[in-house]
Amino acid sequence: MSAPTTKADAKGFLASGLGIALFSSAVFGTSGSFAKSMLETGWSPGAAVAVRLTGAALILVIPAVVVLRGRWHQLKDNWLTILLFGFIGVAGCQLFYFNAVARLSVGVALLLEYLAPVMIVLWLWIASRRRPRALTSAGALLSLGGLVLVLDLTGAVKVDFIGVLWGMAAAVCLVIYFFITAKENDTLPPLVLASGGLVVGALTMWLIGIVGLLPMTFSTADTTLGPWTTPWWVSVLGLVILATVLAYVSGIMAARSLGSKVASFVSLTEVLFAVLWAWLLLGELPGSIQLLGGLLIVGGVVLVRIDELRGDRRAAAARALDHPNDVEPVPSGHIAKAPQG
Repeated sequence: MSAPTTKADAKGFLASGLGIALFSSAVFGTSGSFAKSMLETGWSPGAAVAVRLTGAALILVIPAVVVLRGRWHQLKDNWLTILLFGFIGVAGCQLFYFNAVARLSVGVALLLEYLAPVMIVLWLWIASRRRPRALTSAGALLSLGGLVLVLDLTGAVKVDFIGVLWGMAAAVCLVIYFFITAKENDTLPPLVLASGGLVVGALTMWLIGIVGLLPMTFSTADTTLGPWTTPWWVSVLGLVILATVLAYVSGIMAARSLGSKVASFVSLTEVLFAVLWAWLLLGELPGSIQLLGGLLIVGGVVLVRIDELRGDRRAAAARALDHPNDVEPVPSGHIAKAPQG
């Protein structure tokens, strides 16, 4: 292959939805490292989340207002969705994740949160009393086995039990987030949902901090990122701009290009990026048994997603056979990327 063709292919890949989705996962994966560098200098998890959400909301609210121009009724029609998304999917999920990061390594905390798809399978099984398909069941069992290895219960270094509970709480919030955003809603643009959720999340964090239910401790001490000692605002800007604004915007672009299901599938690479960033910026690396458990968790989630995609194709094929003249293309990109980290 000639050099010009190779360059053209590279540009095409970066401009494609897949390249954007990988970029989104990479910047989302920095959140745990930036947050932990702040927590180690005296920031409380609540303060870190509040500053992150506030900064991102101030930036994203401007393009959201432009999108909403002349269509303000969309806020009134979808106020409950935005409220639940911001309160649970944004504020709750990130607060619990940051509390987990304060007690666990970034990789372990994120792996616990990524048990959300398995929790969804188990919940749907209980609610519908219908046994999942074989591939989904295998994926759930594989992930649960990976969880046992990630916790490394027989290892010399004990995993903080409270940190595990925080990580599982973040997973529960992520489950609720998926249920909220999985509902098809063509009247609410993804950018408006994301910015509205950030505004609600930021207001929630400041409110519970003001009434004294959540410690709000800030610090101006220098932070450590890799071999560098940097001013505190470097970690704050990284958390706000890279890990939130760019991550959300690129995630929305990827979802619109690839479709929500494929984009969420690619977002699994966030776990790998988070481990890599934690190693480079914090010197953290899970033990070998935990890395193996992480691979099992990711592998199990991949099996669940593959089975889900197969089920969607079968359902679409069945609809096409039953009503060949009524089948319309399924709209994609109406779900913003999940704020896992």
